[in-house]
Amino acid sequence: MAEQITKRSTSYSDWYVDIVLRAQLADYSPVKGSMVIRPRGYALWERMQQALDRMFKETGHSNAYFPLLIPESFLKKEAEHVEGFAPELAVVTHGGGQELEEPLVIRPTSETIIWSMYKKWIQSYRDLPLLINQWANVVRWEKRTRLFLRSTEFLWQEGHTAHETEQEARDETLQMLDVYKRFAEEYMAMPVRTGVKTESEKFAGAVDTYAIEALMQDRRALQAGTSHFLGQNFAKAFDVQYQTREGSLEYVWATSWGVSTRLIGALIMAHSDDSGLVIPPRLAPTEVVLIPIFRNKTKEAVLEAARTLARELRQEFRLELDTDENSSPGWKFAEWEMRGVPIRVELGPRDLENNQVTLVRRDTGEKESVSITAVAGRIRSLLEEIQKNLFDRALAFREENTHRPETWEDMKALFNGTGSDDQAAPGGFALVPWDGDPATEALVKEETKATIRVLPFGNEEEARGKTCVISGKPARHMAVFAKSY
Repeated sequence: MAEQITKRSTSYSDWYVDIVLRAQLADYSPVKGSMVIRPRGYALWERMQQALDRMFKETGHSNAYFPLLIPESFLKKEAEHVEGFAPELAVVTHGGGQELEEPLVIRPTSETIIWSMYKKWIQSYRDLPLLINQWANVVRWEKRTRLFLRSTEFLWQEGHTAHETEQEARDETLQMLDVYKRFAEEYMAMPVRTGVKTESEKFAGAVDTYAIEALMQDRRALQAGTSHFLGQNFAKAFDVQYQTREGSLEYVWATSWGVSTRLIGALIMAHSDDSGLVIPPRLAPTEVVLIPIFRNKTKEAVLEAARTLARELRQEFRLELDTDENSSPGWKFAEWEMRGVPIRVELGPRDLENNQVTLVRRDTGEKESVSITAVAGRIRSLLEEIQKNLFDRALAFREENTHRPETWEDMKALFNGTGSDDQAAPGGFALVPWDGDPATEALVKEETKATIRVLPFGNEEEARGKTCVISGKPARHMAVFAKSY
């Protein structure tokens, strides 16, 4: 199977799609722009979901579910929100064979329907904070789609919280950004940059949008999660007021935050190679695959030993035993490499004679022989080594591809190199002083297609006394520019 993957150096885009299809993570659906998430892809999403759900509950949030269909008038109540989503809306005009009195929008996000309910549920400061998360699907009518990264329908989680004070809401916004950062780095082994978005890049209806941004192997950025401070915008749009401790009425303060199945695309592009998928152990649906290698004379003895070892290892690890007799060991090795399983355990007649197995790492391909009695302990430590190595490798790649161009010409050269699909092409993160002018930001986008991914925390102090690389004016911020997905 490995030979069917386009090499990254030939076409990064084709390589990515090949992995999604060949590793059986997803497939194209009959509905243009949508995808079918296959069992292996969904198992990976479940691992992500379980880890994130645990982190949400540890920070006091509860899950709920809100309707898929939203009255069109709800979106119109928050002007900036509807303007931002209008081009992407899917609208239902008929139901039960009749035209609806009011069109219904298939949710692109759920702020409006949720805040219509919060109006019913919130009367007093005693009802606050209200900390709710939803696991759901959403529809955004995208013109250009790519499996997992951008599709018409996708799965996600969206948190929506209501608070008594502005500070409490701002603290929540940053707390959830940190949850996303920790998940990306500790589970996905994917280092991320965090910070605030500019006005042109923020969420429609938000006061401030914060994001985690990762660098993919083609040196493009991927926005992997966002957390929004909504101020009182939605509370005012839906007239959600509460009685304060002093007895007066005040609009509540709000946040929303979310990540989606785009994380699967991020994981693929951050770690995988020309042999297929590479999955960090903490998210791998299968941590270990055990492959018995035998001929007719040794078949029964090897299979019996393999089944015994599999029973023991399954008590601690997520393990699959591959007893398929119709495929060669070499084909199996390539197949399981394609699937990204972190550790392969080989058990053959010679291993059996020596009371050992051969362990093979997916991240480096390194092999080692280990006594059967010591195999569980070695797998345990090896999984942690692989998890750490993937993070360290991705971090080193990001740092090598973070640049500080000193002139506008240098910056244009960084982003306008030839061969946009070639790994050797210029790109990466450009950390530069910026004058804070939207016109300067727009100029960069027009001439290089790079955008400001985040303004890092503490950026204003670092920018003090510096000159904007683009305009030559005094800098107000340090900004991270990159081409992005």
